[in-house]
Amino acid sequence: MLFPPLLIEKGESNVHRDILLKSHDEKHPSTELQHLLTSIGTKVKAEKDTYLFHAGENAHEIFFITSGLIEMTLLTSDGKELSLRICKGKDMIGELTLFDEKSKYFLSARVIQPAEIIMIPKRKLEKELMTNNALTMEYMKWSSDHMRKFQSKIRDLLLNGKKGALYSTLIRFSNSYGIQKNNGILIDLALTNQELAKFCATTRESVNRMLADLKRLGVISMVEKGKILIEDMQYLRDEIGCENCPIEICNIN
Repeated sequence: MLFPPLLIEKGESNVHRDILLKSHDEKHPSTELQHLLTSIGTKVKAEKDTYLFHAGENAHEIFFITSGLIEMTLLTSDGKELSLRICKGKDMIGELTLFDEKSKYFLSARVIQPAEIIMIPKRKLEKELMTNNALTMEYMKWSSDHMRKFQSKIRDLLLNGKKGALYSTLIRFSNSYGIQKNNGILIDLALTNQELAKFCATTRESVNRMLADLKRLGVISMVEKGKILIEDMQYLRDEIGCENCPIEICNIN
């Protein structure tokens, strides 16, 4: 596997705090499962713009993020890069490859903000889970929730068109990185139109036009450092027939 320049950390290191992320009651591994992951894994640091793994590589490790941001992408048949997740602290990646000896990574994992992660050998985790029924059931439930989340994202992309894909992406970002303000919800993560386009399987020009329409309607506005303020969340939900999915399903990480 082509592995990035990761720096092995023996001691504690400072948590990267370039942005303030909203705290949600999202589903994360329990304290017991987190303790297991940290006890059998190796703490590493990953630099910005490096890759933890690439799609199609043999899956030998699972990664538990303690800080930083990791973008999960997929290269389409026509050479376009599709973004599916932005993962942060307490998220796990590569988790769906467990208990499959010949599994390969389905997505690529690119570091977009310097990260601290726990790298866990699959076989070691599988061995530990086989001796703990409670944690095994929790892991299976947690993986199932992530599969449901992935399926809901694909559904939004396929059934709602480009406009619906953008609207649902904005809603998901607000659930993961939103901060409540007096006049709406601020997505506390600077996003370029090109980055948004990668989440919507469309072009930057299309996103430009759709965002301009939303600004004209007073649904969104652009604030500090290119961040988006959603002023009329109900409009976005009505336009895509939002089903009010629980936050552990309707998020971007």
